[in-house]
Amino acid sequence: MAREDFSFFHPLRVRWAEVDMQGIVFNGHYLTYFDVAFTEYWRATGLPSVLQQAQEGRELFARKSTIEYLAPARFDDMLDIGVRCAGFGRTSVRFALEIHLGERHLISGELVYVYADTAVRKGVPFPGQWREALTRFEKIAPSAS
Repeated sequence: MAREDFSFFHPLRVRWAEVDMQGIVFNGHYLTYFDVAFTEYWRATGLPSVLQQAQEGRELFARKSTIEYLAPARFDDMLDIGVRCAGFGRTSVRFALEIHLGERHLISGELVYVYADTAVRKGVPFPGQWREALTRFEKIAPSAS
C-alpha cells in the first residue's frame, strides 16, 4: 500500500508520556493512535456515531488488531495516521492503517470490526448503506471477503 492510497489522515503529536526509556513510543501506544485516528475517520465519513449506534442496539465490536513496526516514532514527532476501509465481510469491516513521519512510513496495521447486535452480542449483516458510504469515501474501493 502507498501513502497516496489513503483518503484520510489524522495528525497526532507524540507526547512525553508515550515514550519509554529508549526514547521511542512504547509499542502499546500505537493501538491508541490507531483508535484515535479511526474515530476521526469515522466522524469524517458522516456515518452514525458510536452513541447513535448504541441507541439503536447495534455497534462495531473490535475483533482483531495487528501492528507491524517498521521504524520508531519519538517524542514530539508530528505523525500522520492514515486510515482506509480495505474490505468487507458479511458482518465485518476491515481497515488498513499506516503511521507516517513526513514521507517516512513507520507503522502499518489492521483493525477488524464486527457489526453486532449488542443485546445478544452476535454479528449481524453490515449495513449496505454504510458499505456504499465507505466505498464512496475511499480512493480505492474496498474488497469483498
